[in-house]
Amino acid sequence: MKILVVGSGGREHAIIKKLKESARVSEIFALPGNGGMAKDATLVPIGAKEIDRIVAYAKENAIDYAVVAPDDPLVLGCVDALNAVGIPCFGPEAKAAIIEGSKVFSKNLMKKYGIPTAEYEVFDNPEDALRYLESAPIPTVVKADGLALGKGVIIATTREMAIAAVHDIMEDKVFGASGNRIVIEEFLEGPEVSVLSFTDGKTVVPMVSSMDHKRALDGDEGLNTGGMGTIAPNPYYTDALAAECMERIFLPTVRAMEKEGRTFKGCLYFGLMITKDGPKVIEYNCRFGDPETQVVLPLLESDLLTIMEATTNGTLTEDMVRFSKGAACCVVMASEGYPGKYETGFEITLPDEGLVYVAGAKLADGKLLTAGGRVLGAVSAADTLEKAIEGAYALTEKIHFANAYCRKDIGKRALAAKEVK
Repeated sequence: MKILVVGSGGREHAIIKKLKESARVSEIFALPGNGGMAKDATLVPIGAKEIDRIVAYAKENAIDYAVVAPDDPLVLGCVDALNAVGIPCFGPEAKAAIIEGSKVFSKNLMKKYGIPTAEYEVFDNPEDALRYLESAPIPTVVKADGLALGKGVIIATTREMAIAAVHDIMEDKVFGASGNRIVIEEFLEGPEVSVLSFTDGKTVVPMVSSMDHKRALDGDEGLNTGGMGTIAPNPYYTDALAAECMERIFLPTVRAMEKEGRTFKGCLYFGLMITKDGPKVIEYNCRFGDPETQVVLPLLESDLLTIMEATTNGTLTEDMVRFSKGAACCVVMASEGYPGKYETGFEITLPDEGLVYVAGAKLADGKLLTAGGRVLGAVSAADTLEKAIEGAYALTEKIHFANAYCRKDIGKRALAAKEVK
């Protein structure tokens, strides 16, 4: 089968490498991909949001199946457009991708169907929002309604920060039209857990849980990033919690979407907070998370293409999806200065052995050069979390590029949590 994968980051590289393991896959095309994927897929210089060009290329090259990985093309209707010309896809249609595309929609969905989440208010103009903030509990969380490259959420620890966030989002339009509406919600406390799940619109099969590390610096200090590393499984996510989440969150969400006429097929990501009152939804994503995918897929023992096709065809069953009992760790190697200003264009040297998912890189004159903030993820899977962390850091020592930076404490919090248990 000829497979097309839309996207260009480490998540897409992880998906491509796992799809390559399938005996039924003959060729993979990455649109646009990145230079680090060149050994695993044919790179096609078409942007992830160029829907018409993606469809035309898929038709001309007789693509058998497409995987639409990033949020933007999903919300823009890439799956709908490919389906319209007879190309089956992994990923939700636009009407279902709204679960990530609009925070107002997802919060109202949870309220309507009794799915546990933070208390919230929705605002269409800055005046009402600012009036509400005069007496709102602090800390609070201010969220732009639409997609904002993962940066549209501000945790305001002071009233001044909350007010500034409203001005930035609604008046200065730092996130463009995504900030036409905002959600101001209750600040929740507790460990965070990411759970990706396969779903065909009725059946939900969760993947291995994971823990992201969003802050740029060791000790969870510094600015928020797209993710500096991940581990799986998440030690806070017990079997009892998993059963509770399935009953109170996962199945109710999929059923709610079906009742709303927005049947969700693909990967539904649950961002959870384990509060003193039980698990609550912080956010939904309509696709694989990044960098969570980089630790979840190495633990998948089943054929990924078979699972993906089952989500498309409505034939997903729990026994199709098998994960190893081990653990995995991904350490992101970034350009020094990320997520602020940083330099690029430095040559990357990779080892022959080891699992490396490339994100921000390009090919120039046969050399692989840095071309982004998060350059790559060094990944290790092992029998234990301790060994996985050790393996991932050992792999970083064999990867070289100027201005390379990585956190030195990925997984430390998880190891501490395991000791407490």
